Amino acid sequence: MKTQFLAACFTFTVLLLGMNSVQAQESVTTMVNIMLEDVISIHEESAARDGEVNFIYITADDYHTTKTITVPNSLVVTSATDFDIKVKAGGDNFVNGNDNIPVDVLTLKANGGTMKGNKKDIKLKAKDQKLVNNAPKGSKLTLDLDYEIHKKKASKDILGMPNGTYTQTVTYTATAN
Repeated sequence: MKTQFLAACFTFTVLLLGMNSVQAQESVTTMVNIMLEDVISIHEESAARDGEVNFIYITADDYHTTKTITVPNSLVVTSATDFDIKVKAGGDNFVNGNDNIPVDVLTLKANGGTMKGNKKDIKLKAKDQKLVNNAPKGSKLTLDLDYEIHKKKASKDILGMPNGTYTQTVTYTATAN
């Protein structure tokens, strides 16, 4: 009997201590921070990054036809704030040795994509011009561009120039508002 009483007391004590262990708890907290910086980026998959656009004039009809080359995803931009897209030529002329064609023969037009904002057609110059103004922030926003040489410019400024390849760089800049 004494053994049973001791066993019962021991069991009761274990249960009582076990219940206290289950009811005991402690809490701690951790601070989680999300640290942001303004970001604006023209992504690697932008067609304009190290891209090339080729206008080819072979026949007489080429000089009497407006030529348009559409480049999808010309620019792919991520920006944490509203932004502008500016464009400029690397100089006043397309150059082939000592021969020059003025850069304003080329017009750039925003032709589609997911990028919003106020878009305008730009006659290329060697100074920054806003192609897209006040585009809303976003991730991987695309801008498709038309590169166009109007037939009047082709017949006036290009026809009669010496054969060869005339080149000029075009720089696009995304700038936060």
